[in-house]
Amino acid sequence: MMSQIDFRKIRAVALTALLATGVTAALLQHAPSSAQGSPVVRGLPDFTELVEQVGPSVVNIRTVERVRAGAGPTGNGLDEEMQEFFRRFFGQPLPGAPRQPQRPNRPQQEEERPRGVGSGFILTADGFIMTNAHVVDGADEVLVTLTDKREFKARIIGADKRTDVAVVKIEASGLPAVKVGDVNRLKVGEWVMAIGSPFGLENTVTAGIVSAKQRDTGDYLPFIQTDVAINPGNSGGPLINMRGEVVGINSQIYSRSGGFMGISFSIPMDEASRVADQLRASGRVTRGRIGVQIDQVTKDVAESIGLGKPQGALVRGVEAGSPADKAGVEAGDIITRFDGKLIDKSTDLPRLVGNTKPGNKSAITVFRRGSSKDLSIVIGEFEPEKPTRVSERDEKPKAVAAAQSLGLTVSDLTEAQKKELKVRAGVRVDAASEAAARAGIREGDVILAIANTEVGGVKEFEAAVAKLDKSKPVNVLFRRGDWAQYALIRPLR
Repeated sequence: MMSQIDFRKIRAVALTALLATGVTAALLQHAPSSAQGSPVVRGLPDFTELVEQVGPSVVNIRTVERVRAGAGPTGNGLDEEMQEFFRRFFGQPLPGAPRQPQRPNRPQQEEERPRGVGSGFILTADGFIMTNAHVVDGADEVLVTLTDKREFKARIIGADKRTDVAVVKIEASGLPAVKVGDVNRLKVGEWVMAIGSPFGLENTVTAGIVSAKQRDTGDYLPFIQTDVAINPGNSGGPLINMRGEVVGINSQIYSRSGGFMGISFSIPMDEASRVADQLRASGRVTRGRIGVQIDQVTKDVAESIGLGKPQGALVRGVEAGSPADKAGVEAGDIITRFDGKLIDKSTDLPRLVGNTKPGNKSAITVFRRGSSKDLSIVIGEFEPEKPTRVSERDEKPKAVAAAQSLGLTVSDLTEAQKKELKVRAGVRVDAASEAAARAGIREGDVILAIANTEVGGVKEFEAAVAKLDKSKPVNVLFRRGDWAQYALIRPLR
C-alpha cells in the first residue's frame, strides 16, 4: 500500500514538471528576445505649445494696387484670398474690388484693387516685419493684420528679389517678436511647423519634417526642403523648429498643378537675416561680383586634369575689364577656394562672392594646368536691381478684330513652334492688355481653347470669339511652358 502511494506521488510530480516545462517553452517561444533589441518607440510631437508661443508673432499681409477708375470692368467675384493664387501661379492679378463711380467734370479718380494675400512674422517689438519680396512686389499699399485683429498700414523698408526677402514696418510697439534659430543645428528628419494664411485662411498651422538642407534651386540661396503643406498665401510665413524658433521663410513649392505636392522650400533664416539687416540699414542689398561665367566640375573633367575629385567652379568665360579679368583669371581655370573657404560645388562661389562687400580685396585659388595658383582680386558691385513693374498708364498694344473685347492680339503657330510645344494647334499671344492681362494671360502664352472650343488657328479663334456673349465671362485654356491652365476673362463693355 505504501509503495502504491509513493508511485502516485512520483507520477503527479512528474506530470506537474512536464506541464510547467511546456508552458515555459510556449511563453519563451512568443516572448521577444532581449538580445535582438526592440526599436525605440517615439510618440508624435505635440505642436499646441508652439502654436501658442509663436502664433501671435505671425501676421497676415494683404496688398493693394491703385488703378484708374473705369480702366476695366467690376470685380469678377473671386474672393480676395484667391488673388495671391492667380498672381503667383498665373503671373498677373485678377480684379476683385468694385470700381468707384466717377463724378462729372472731375479729374479721373483711382480705385484700390486687391492684389495679393501673404504672410509674415514680427522681427522686432517696434514693428519690423519680414516677408517675401514677391508678396509686396508692385504693391501701392500693404495692410498687416495681427492675430488680435488689429490692422495697420505698413511701409515697405526694402525688398530683394534675388533672395525673395522683404522687410516692412508698421507703427506699433510692444509686439511679440519671434526668436531666430540657428539653421546650422537643423537636421534632416527633424519636425518643423509652418503658420500662415494659405488662400487667405489666417493662422493656419501645418507640420512636417525637414526633407533636405542646402537644396540648390537658386544662385544665392541654399533652400531648406520640407514636406510641410505650403500653399499660395503661406508665402512669407515662418518655418518653426520644435524649440519655437524661426529657422526659415516659406517661399516656394514644387508643383505641376499649382497646389501643394509634398515638396516645399524655405529660405534659411541666417541668409534672410543678412539680407534683412542690409534692407533695414539702407533699403537695398549690395552684392559682390567678380565677372565670371561658371559651371560644375564633372568627375571626368576632374580626373582628366589631375584635380582628383569634382570640386570647385569651372570658369567658362571671363568678362572683359571685370575684377576677375584684372586679377588674371582665365577661361578654363577652376576656382577652388575663395578667401580661404573651399568651393565644394560651383553654386558655392556666387554665394560667397555675393556676401562679400564690394571694394574688398579677396584671395582666390585657381587650379590651372595641373597646379594651384593664388590670385588677389578686388570685388566689384553687382548691378542693382531695376524696377520691373509696368504702369497701367503705359501704352499697350491693342487687339484687333473680334479679340478687341478680350484685349488680345494673337498669331498662328509655326510648325516648329507646335513641335517644340508638343501641341497640335493653338494660337500664340502676341500681346495681352486690359481684360486679358488682368486675367493673367501674357505675351508668349499659347491659347488652346476658348469657351470650351478648341482653337486650331487665328481664323478659328476669331470665329469662336465672335460667337461669345460679350456680357459673360469666358474661360480660356492656355499653355505656359510645359503647364496648361485656365483663366477667366471678363470682356470689356
